[in-house]
Amino acid sequence: MKKLLIILFAAFTSWSCVDDCTQTRTYRATVPFQVGIEQVRAGISTEGPQDLVKPGKIYAYDNYLIINEVKKGLHIIDNTNPSSPVKLSFLKIPGVIDMAVRNNILYADSYTDLVALDITNPKSIKEVGRVRNMFNYGLVDGISWYYDPYSKIVTDYEFKTVTQTVSTNCGQNGTVWPVFRGGVAFDSFQGNTNSSGNTSGGTGTGGSMARFTIHDDYLYAATQSDLLVFSIKTGQKPDSVNKINLGWGIETIFPYKDKLFIGSNTGMYIYDNINPASPQRLSIFQHARACDPVVVENDKAYVTLRQGWCGAAPNQLDVVDVRNLGSPFLIKSYQMENPHGLSVLNSKLTVCEGKYGLKSYDAKESTDLKLQQHIKNIHAFDVIQLNDKLLLMIGEDGLYQYDNSDPKNLKLLSKIEVKK
Repeated sequence: MKKLLIILFAAFTSWSCVDDCTQTRTYRATVPFQVGIEQVRAGISTEGPQDLVKPGKIYAYDNYLIINEVKKGLHIIDNTNPSSPVKLSFLKIPGVIDMAVRNNILYADSYTDLVALDITNPKSIKEVGRVRNMFNYGLVDGISWYYDPYSKIVTDYEFKTVTQTVSTNCGQNGTVWPVFRGGVAFDSFQGNTNSSGNTSGGTGTGGSMARFTIHDDYLYAATQSDLLVFSIKTGQKPDSVNKINLGWGIETIFPYKDKLFIGSNTGMYIYDNINPASPQRLSIFQHARACDPVVVENDKAYVTLRQGWCGAAPNQLDVVDVRNLGSPFLIKSYQMENPHGLSVLNSKLTVCEGKYGLKSYDAKESTDLKLQQHIKNIHAFDVIQLNDKLLLMIGEDGLYQYDNSDPKNLKLLSKIEVKK
């Protein structure tokens, strides 16, 4: 009997350690938060210069460079001397992802609203117009925010490093797996702006990941399913004039001459923009499901397809013949490593390869693209070739500016680093 009591006591002691054993876990997680819409609308302000922390899209206007701090605001930078850019201010805009500028009026999304801001004085930016409730849902690399019009609450997610102490079974069952909140484990770069190739009439230029662009007196905003058209003739408050359903999975928009090239998860849409208030669809170039920005020069469109949350197609670059806009066809596909944004100017093609760096190509012959240079050990998300002498590139680790006079030898002019 005494031996039995000793055995039972030992068993109880062993079992109770399940409650006593703990383990500390540190992991990245999507953490939900909520904010009232009136708080969002009161949240725009001009602040002093800040460090880059999580850069998104880039936009060039006059001698200014605008960098999106994802869903936080916009860095306004004096880029008169690309070798020595100067941070001027930080424009706090809750929920901002995209922007476009015309005649010193900056248009940006702020969760549900489209806002217009006068940036004549970049150190004292003023709101001059707002169109409410144009966007009810947003998506950045698979992580969405949404707006409940009844409660007037925006629900969003942010990425945090979480340290948590939990009870364990004293190591009896092997590996303890981390918990990812919000349903998604996330460890890639976010972002998405406007790649216009159109700098006339006081309009700036953005990158190939754009959802905003400007043509004539109209601003276009691509949502996940629609093309929203706004008149900006007055230069102040934009007026909503049209909403065109595009189908689900819309990602980017690129204007070229009087056409709009729209990238989606499943293909490239081509719209005739002769009547800017009412673009008309001409054709669709379909491809396997993938992340899909597009740029165009002359009669060639360049489309990168990337594996990721938006699809599992092969990583590749498609060159598409668009001479007949009603019947585009594939010329050739080129294998890539993980292509993101891209830019083409005077047959100089530059492709961002994510963590695999930046590549420049000679694109004079579409059936024989020639690699000129591959810059490794950097992260490349999106790129703008402003002219034959200046190339802007944004990535996880900061903004790079290159002299691209010689595509075989891109020369680094400056870098604005992300705060570690």
